Amino acid sequence: MESTEPPAHDAVDAIADQWAVVRPDLDTLPMAVFGRIYRLANAMRGRVDKAYAPYGMALGEFDVLATLRRSGAPYTLSPRELTATLMITTGGMTGRLDKLEKAGLLSRSPDPNDRRGLRVTLSDRGRELVDQAVAAGLAQQRAALEEALTPEEAEQLAGLLRKLLATTAV
Repeated sequence: MESTEPPAHDAVDAIADQWAVVRPDLDTLPMAVFGRIYRLANAMRGRVDKAYAPYGMALGEFDVLATLRRSGAPYTLSPRELTATLMITTGGMTGRLDKLEKAGLLSRSPDPNDRRGLRVTLSDRGRELVDQAVAAGLAQQRAALEEALTPEEAEQLAGLLRKLLATTAV
């Protein structure tokens, strides 16, 4: 699809314009960039959540299943490995694992190498479901890109965001 022209003025511009009136000494370009990133992330979270809903999961559950799937066969990680990858609390992880185990999408078993540890394993049903859900989520993301950007622009944007993230991520 051909790139569409952005609106001449959007809600983020309106906010920056308001700041320019009350604080003309401020450079609001960072606000323009990150304000749009935040709004885009929120908008896409809603679209992707809707894509996951038919599979009985929200983004949090999808993240657990997808992390196990990406780990490769036998699709097994410790709760600690999952928690570190997903950057959530152990309590939050326990709740997600309980829900997903009850739904038959994963199982927990003793770690054969650590009698105090557990291993979390994606079930066959969980693997099939997450494979379908990831395709549905990517379809939503692809549609959003194709509505606004050419493939070249999308590649350029991915590169610029990678560069920005590399210097700001903790």
